[in-house]
Amino acid sequence: MASSLTCTGAIWALLSMLCAGASCVGFFMPYWLLGTQMDKPVSFGTFRRCSYPVRDEERQATVMLEQCGRYASFQGIPSLEWRICTVVTGVGCGLLLLVALTALMGCCVSDLISRTIGRVAGGIQFVGGLLIGSGCALYPLGWDSEEVRQTCNNSSDQFQLGSCHIGWAYYCTGAGAAVAMLLCTWLACFAGKKQKQYPY
Repeated sequence: MASSLTCTGAIWALLSMLCAGASCVGFFMPYWLLGTQMDKPVSFGTFRRCSYPVRDEERQATVMLEQCGRYASFQGIPSLEWRICTVVTGVGCGLLLLVALTALMGCCVSDLISRTIGRVAGGIQFVGGLLIGSGCALYPLGWDSEEVRQTCNNSSDQFQLGSCHIGWAYYCTGAGAAVAMLLCTWLACFAGKKQKQYPY
């Protein structure tokens, strides 16, 4: 099986898969923001939540339903900032995944990744990482929503966590984007083999 990647390109392909995987897993998991409500652990992602209050008609009381799920609709996401964050981060993850899969195919297919294609792929990774980074920067703007305030003892505000704390998924998403933007973009410039010049 012939490869169109240099040794640096093989490292780039592996690192691209790891970055895309870390960012996508972090984006999908609802553990960006952690807190408690009614003595139960509550966590939020950009478009998912774990543990939420529901009305129990039998007991005529509000109880916490301890399960994870996504919001019923896009408009159900607690704040405009989190809706923007969901779209921007999702597009960025899609771009990283596209480049990672192309890089992986470059390990098996000859003449797929040239120097020029590698540089274009690096540019796409940079844009993907920038979008995810922008999503991570927008996320704290939604901490002043009513749902988050209830979870953080009514003490959270934009860029102020109150009694909540940031979860592992936020760090995972941001770290994947940072490595893709800084390291993978640079490695992509040296990923493809030089094309042979044919005299015809």
